[in-house]
Amino acid sequence: MQYENGGDLLVAHLKSLGIDTVFGIVSVHNLPLVEAVDRELRFVPVRHEATAVNAADAWGRARGTLGCALTSTGTGAGNAAGSLIEALASGTSVLHITGQVESEFLGSGRGYIHETKDQLGMLTAVSVHAATVPDAASAGRILREATAAALGAPGGPASVEWPVDLQFARQSDDGEEALCGEAPVVPEAELAAAADLLSTARKPLIWAGGGAATARAELLALLEATGAGLVTSNSGRGSVAEDHPLVIGNFATTPAVRALLADADVLVTIGTHFRSNETADYGLELPTAHIQIDVDSAALGRVYPARHALHGDAAAVVPALTASAVRADADWSRRVTDVREQVRATLHDNIGPQAAICDALAELLPAGAVVARDVTIPSSSWGNRLLPMHDPRGNVFPRGGGIGQGLGMGIGAALARPDEPSVVIAGDGGLAVHLGELLTLAQERPRLTLIVFNDGGYGVLRNMQDKYADRRSGVDLVTPAFRTLAEAVGLPYARIAAEDEAHPVLAEALASDGPTLVEVDLHALGPMKNPFTPPVKIYTA
Repeated sequence: MQYENGGDLLVAHLKSLGIDTVFGIVSVHNLPLVEAVDRELRFVPVRHEATAVNAADAWGRARGTLGCALTSTGTGAGNAAGSLIEALASGTSVLHITGQVESEFLGSGRGYIHETKDQLGMLTAVSVHAATVPDAASAGRILREATAAALGAPGGPASVEWPVDLQFARQSDDGEEALCGEAPVVPEAELAAAADLLSTARKPLIWAGGGAATARAELLALLEATGAGLVTSNSGRGSVAEDHPLVIGNFATTPAVRALLADADVLVTIGTHFRSNETADYGLELPTAHIQIDVDSAALGRVYPARHALHGDAAAVVPALTASAVRADADWSRRVTDVREQVRATLHDNIGPQAAICDALAELLPAGAVVARDVTIPSSSWGNRLLPMHDPRGNVFPRGGGIGQGLGMGIGAALARPDEPSVVIAGDGGLAVHLGELLTLAQERPRLTLIVFNDGGYGVLRNMQDKYADRRSGVDLVTPAFRTLAEAVGLPYARIAAEDEAHPVLAEALASDGPTLVEVDLHALGPMKNPFTPPVKIYTA
């Protein structure tokens, strides 16, 4: 195939993948790409390169596919690096295309505009795959190889740097398919041994991580065949809808679930990496009879030993276990359901007046709607646990724990699912990291309700300092007048200052066909019963 320039080639590639929306910032070093995308697809001009990647990441999560971001060279590519780290930590598929200086001057170090030392090395460090387009005849192959790497197992962001002179050049593409790695196959003997162990279980538990999202039907069949309790990581939420009576959810470190883990006779874990904040800094104890399933061989036994480490795709492996499953003791399944209700009731009580907001969202949002959460107290305390998830594609949050990514992710996810309401839960501190994206929100006008919990700073760290230190450092911040800010950028505004305002305010915002900024005045609403502090170690003398 022949293309007038690299932009036309890129558009053809994206169309072949079903990608109709691209996020980025225009630059002298990506003009042919942006102009072609804007002409043939939807180009969303965000205000910061980090947001371009966050939005593309969440667009892909919400669609269950690949997202695409375009950034500029040097500083632009560097700005994107933090969000590439998030996609890498999450294993989410992003095609990141960045410009590069003219091929004649690559690596010359002469100070060519936007030039940086070893940009490819930087991209390699934060991507599962990174490559440079060496000539116009290779660009199509390079794009396909990057896409295959991003969509492969375990997946993640793939970065392509494209010298600007080669973007402008006429392209020839032979259409040669990129080689994809074959899915791992678990040996029959290993699978049979794991199935035999599970068949002895009378008090089984299952732990689902993000890797279970591609095996939802298979996981549900295993859950119902065994009568086990389902614990999830944050990433595994929604792999089985959380209104199911056997779904305990993201409560592994609570006393009641710790007791279940202590009494369980077999644990099956599926696609979870046992992150530090979900295992009490690896202090959580798991049953020794542990069957671990993961498509990433490096994850097997990395954090907890596994009696049976099954390297394979969950959708292929789980049915073999289900075929040999035996129903749990009835008392065990009843205990699971009791624990499910207990941990939710305890958390609902502990969050005090914020429970009214959680309850309103649970009632008003359609099942499976996108709820994007930044790293903030409402998210970490109840948004990641109590607010029900029914579909993993609606479960959008920074799995790597970086603050400030929620709004960009929410914009991307909302544009991926334009026919239903989406929500962002953010704090005033996290929102300030990319406050300029309010302009993107106002410009693109997705059906997105941005809920800003305003406590005048970094509330999580403030609570930690109040608990462990004798003074506060760097946590009390100037907060904008959000009503005035919303008016300045043309966004509808509403405020929640009391529990009885939560439902009507959110009902009106969610019914809108465009964006709304809702401020939750935490000083007026009142505190939680117990100040939230994250489950991380604090080293004291």
